[in-house]
Amino acid sequence: MIRCIKKNLPGLLMFVAGAAFLLFGLWRGEAAVVLRKAVFICLECIGIG
Repeated sequence: MIRCIKKNLPGLLMFVAGAAFLLFGLWRGEAAVVLRKAVFICLECIGIG
């Protein structure tokens, strides 16, 4: 059991760090900023904007 945890520890730490950064970004309202930029880029590529 302990050998399995030691083997997967780097992956688990990266997962926890990624989840923490994701939650921090959501807390700061970054999702709306990213969505707005994605919409503008799509509209520019299509030629509407």
